[in-house]
Amino acid sequence: MALIVVLLIGRATKLQNNLTISHISNPQVTAWSQYPQAQFQSAKEPEKKSQNVIKSPVKINKPVARYVTTQAFAQYRPNYQVASVDPSNYGERYAQDVNGVIVNNQPIIVLHETGYSASSAINFFQVAHTDESVQASYHALIKLDGTVVYLVPPENRAFGAANSVFETPEGVETVQTNPSLPASVNNFAYHVSLETPPDSYDASSQQTHSGYTEAQYNSLAWLIAQSQVPDHRITTHHLVDRSGKKVDPINFDGNKFLSLLNTYRQIKPIYRVSK
Repeated sequence: MALIVVLLIGRATKLQNNLTISHISNPQVTAWSQYPQAQFQSAKEPEKKSQNVIKSPVKINKPVARYVTTQAFAQYRPNYQVASVDPSNYGERYAQDVNGVIVNNQPIIVLHETGYSASSAINFFQVAHTDESVQASYHALIKLDGTVVYLVPPENRAFGAANSVFETPEGVETVQTNPSLPASVNNFAYHVSLETPPDSYDASSQQTHSGYTEAQYNSLAWLIAQSQVPDHRITTHHLVDRSGKKVDPINFDGNKFLSLLNTYRQIKPIYRVSK
């Protein structure tokens, strides 16, 4: 199936540093179980588990195509870790917003960076926080050496972006789940962060940021290749942020990432419509 290039509207028309956006025709509602799962790292084909997955409140249309992983994906096997996160730093995905309106957003993937070391971020997530404005987490984190750290299960809502909106050609998407906090994309987002290189701690621009390692780009593409989230619903913290304070991931090479992603997964038609 052909990929159609589309442009984001609003504050930006592409992911930071030329991350071009492509689109799959007639996208179906995506189940949360179709995000990357930690057990996918197993050498054996994992059994599909759905008992803990929050069911979509809308009918899921039968897809005409889906992503499948490639031989290149099978040959790349990054190291991985699983780290616990304090329950105060993540929550459930809601089927309704604070006003009782049913929400059925298709999932997105939001790319971040840690700002400091991976260990400092993990340590923060493992500490209980009673202040809701401080609570934070990612679903996964990728270290400088390419190690994938699984943190919050994909069926849960990680607190990766506070005041945030995802812009599409059809309009903006955001969900308010707490009447005391601004609306955000967290309810339908999968948050992945890249560890910041040591020489770029506190960096605020591309000129002061040295970028990410080849291993990080490969592991990021490998991780996202396991999902059914289309390219045009992959974005950055900078693009969804509405606080005006978030600029990550700084110096991210979107073209390199998409090239690797397309190496690790491809579109496969599920059925053909008879003429």
